[in-house]
Order: sequence, then structure tokens, then C-alpha cells
Amino acid sequence: MFEEEYRVAVHSVILAAGQGTRMRSAHPKVLQQLAGRSLLSHVLHGQAQPLSDVIHIVFGHGGDAVRQAFADATDLSWVEQREQLGTGHAMAQALPQIPDDAVVLVLYGDVPMVGENSLQALCEIAARDALAILTVELENPTGYGRILRDDGRVVGIVEHKDASDVQRQIREVNTGLLAAPAAALKRWVGALDNNNAQGEFYLTDCVAKAAGEGMDVHAVLAESEVEVAGVNDRRQLAALERAYQARQADRLMGEGVQLIDPARFDLRGQLSAGRDCLIDVNCVIEGEVQLADGVHIGPNCVLRNVRIGNATRIEANSVLEDAQIGASCSIGPFARVRPGTRMADHARIGNFVETKKAQIGTGSKINHLSYVGDAILGDHVNVGAGTITCNYDGVNKHTTHIGDGAFIGSDTALVAPVSVGANATIGAGSVISKNAPADKLTVARGRQVTVDGWQRPQKKDK
Repeated sequence: MFEEEYRVAVHSVILAAGQGTRMRSAHPKVLQQLAGRSLLSHVLHGQAQPLSDVIHIVFGHGGDAVRQAFADATDLSWVEQREQLGTGHAMAQALPQIPDDAVVLVLYGDVPMVGENSLQALCEIAARDALAILTVELENPTGYGRILRDDGRVVGIVEHKDASDVQRQIREVNTGLLAAPAAALKRWVGALDNNNAQGEFYLTDCVAKAAGEGMDVHAVLAESEVEVAGVNDRRQLAALERAYQARQADRLMGEGVQLIDPARFDLRGQLSAGRDCLIDVNCVIEGEVQLADGVHIGPNCVLRNVRIGNATRIEANSVLEDAQIGASCSIGPFARVRPGTRMADHARIGNFVETKKAQIGTGSKINHLSYVGDAILGDHVNVGAGTITCNYDGVNKHTTHIGDGAFIGSDTALVAPVSVGANATIGAGSVISKNAPADKLTVARGRQVTVDGWQRPQKKDK
């Protein structure tokens, strides 16, 4: 990140102790979800990790839940802020763990969209023994700390509640994000007081202290207001969700993905797509999804951790999860493809079909109104409407095997464990509980009986 002569260790401090009372939630604010991940996860993985040698997270409200959410991340330094006495007080809890020759990058657990370019600029300035703050210009700066300048030089920050009428006309505001030499930051934080309208220790007061010492203070202007937007309530969270999704949609369209309406698209994970892929409206992509060339996703679909082969079509209102789909397949509409489903090329799952742990061979079809679970289907199998693999005996799951070219008549129940041989035919309405041999017709129905003189019961008059 740095030129070699300025190479220093970066210690990121993520302030994540706030309660977030305006969220009206039992969960800590930093664990609220944005695009399928917590706000803190966005800050940790998108901001802190790419730039940091060490990451410290200052936690407070709901601390056990916050730490548990990142239990797998063993390289984090956790710092508890037991009393909520302001951002300066929060920093004071983390600074003793940071060496004097490091650069400290201050991040916020509820500001998830800051770009790496802005943060790298802050760190590079701080590595040259200066204080760097991230600012933004707002049309309506109400509530934000204003940047005070003298002949263009940054000399301080005044909080909105402490600002004069003249100062409140300033549109350049503080975002709270900054980078500073650790030794200097420790000195400034140690000298903070809470003589202000909030009765808190403001980290922003360090700007005036740096200027008073004659240290250079550089303001890095954020690329956009959205980049530094924080989350304090549900409205702001929803607005940031749409902004985040718009950013992802724009990136995907730049990579060649055709989104019918980018305003009605949600990516809550990672999507990779080949050429000529089309995604219709109101689709939700979760986890890791891979689309090969020419894939068509119809409207109102949910894809979660799936791989889809060339030229496959997913029709409207289908849900796919933890599945691998081959090339030139067709799924839906109104299909549910559950975990463990594997479809070979040219296979079809039709409307109102549910599959689970099913291996479906090349060219096989389950066209409509069927459940196929814990099953292995060979190539070119035809499964008629209303077919069910009865895979669960109340205790254990069992497997159904259907050989190549078999034809399963409509409304058939296959009671596992059971096998149907290659090119076998099962008559409609059968209950198959024993293996059906290859190349033969197997029928298992009760004998049809017509009862002469039978009268349908009638309701009695009261």
C-alpha cells in the first residue's frame, strides 16, 4: 500500500459499541443486515482487512452477540467499552494495544460503504506524520460536525450542537473516519475533555489539538455522500440497501450481465456470470452463484449457492439452493430445487416440482407436480405428474434408484429403498414397494370395483 520509505504497520480500530436505539431492535446495530451480511462484516472485510496489519474492534452493547457472530475470525483484537462516553473514550480503550510507531485507521461499524481508495489515501497521509480526516460536502449538513478552516487549512471540527449560526452554514462535514500516527493520537486522546453539549469525549477534538501543535491536517473528500453514509434507523438501512444494490447492479451490467430492471435486483453474496446472461426482475442472488454463458433467469427467482451450466433457463418463481445444474436444462416455473440436487445436461424440472438430494441424468424429465428426494435417476427417465419418492420411514432416509430410459406413470409412489430397472415402465397410480425389473411393465393397483345399488349418504334434516 505504501511506498517503501513510508512503510508502517496499520492498526484499524472499528468502533462498534453503539446500541442503536433508533433501530428498535433486540440485536446490536452493527449486526443489522445489509445485502445479506451484517454491517460490521462489510466494514471488517471490505475496509479493514484489505488495509490492516492488525484489527481492533471496540464493542459494548450486545457484545457477546457481536463476538459470537465473528467467532471464526481468530485474528481480531476485541476491546470492551463498558461505558458509552463517546468516540474519544472508545478510542482510549483500544490505544494501549497499539505501538507508537503504527498508523491508526479509525472505522465505524455502521458505515459500511467507504471505498478502499479513500481509506488508502488517509493511511498514506498519516504515514507521513500527519493527521488525515475523511470529509464530505452535504446539501443539508444538519446534525454533522462542521470542518473549520483558516485560509484553507483545517484547524478543527465543531459538532452541530456546539456550532454557532455562522458555523452551521458550512457544508463540509466530518465523517468520523480518520488516520493518524499512533503516538500523536494517544497524546491527543489522553488530553480530551467532555466539556460540550453532550458531555462526551469527542474523538473529533483531536483535529484542533493536532492543528494547535502545528501538525498538518489533511481533509480527504469522499467520492460521494453514499460512501460515508451511516445507519441509525430502519429508513437509513433501507436507503443504503438500495444504494448498495445499485452499485452492484451497475458493476454487473458493466461486466455484460443483462438486468431487465437494475432497480429490482438484489445480490446478497457473490455472482459470477458468463456472456449473454439475462436476469429478469425481482430476483435474489444469495451466497455464491455461478452462471455460465447464455443462462436466463426468469422473474421472481431465488438462487442460493448454485452453479448453472450453459444455456439453461430458470423460469419464473423458482427457488434453487445448494444445487448444480448442467447445460441446456430447464427448471420451473414454480419449482423448488433443494440442497443436493445435481442435474446433468438437457434435463428438465417442471412446474410445481420439488427435488432434494436428487441426481438427475442427461435428458431426464420431471415435468410437473412431483416430489423427488434421495433419488438417483439415470439418463432419459420420464417421471409422470404426481410422482412421489417416499424416502422417509419416520426415522431414516432411503434412496430410490431409477434406471436409464425408465417411464414412471402419473401418480406413482415409489417406496424407498427401491429400484426401477432400465427401460422399465410403471403403470399410473401404482405404489411400488418392491424392485421393478428392467424392460417390463409393472403395475401395483387395487382392483377396480363398481358396487351396484350403492347410495351416497345424505345429510339428515334437523
